[in-house]
Amino acid sequence: MTQWYILIGILVIFILFTVYRYFKQKKILKPLIESEFREGYRKAQLIDVREPKEYDAGHILGARNIPLTQLKQRLIELRKDQPVYLYDQNGSRSIRAALILNKEGYKDLYQLQGGFKKWTGKIKKTKKLDY
Repeated sequence: MTQWYILIGILVIFILFTVYRYFKQKKILKPLIESEFREGYRKAQLIDVREPKEYDAGHILGARNIPLTQLKQRLIELRKDQPVYLYDQNGSRSIRAALILNKEGYKDLYQLQGGFKKWTGKIKKTKKLDY
């Protein structure tokens, strides 16, 4: 019987943590549809948080690649006084990136709703030379 109480306790803690993260994400990150994203990203820092191979296969014109896995080490590349527009393939990594940035003091954070796979605008592909 005690095992059930422990299991229920863990489940309740997990649910509370998930609900907390959901509302925190809603508070710090503003999702934008593509037309809204296009209106503002040229005046902001446009960051692609996907891995380099994904970025090289195609990215939004003007985006910088700072993979989520390197974000904490590369924070010096971002300014806190300018908006940060984030995107990834479908939206999950940009949420985690926003949580990291918010923790470091970045306030003006936006996300491309649906991610790169929903983008219909201009893209650029980076060609890598194999030696």
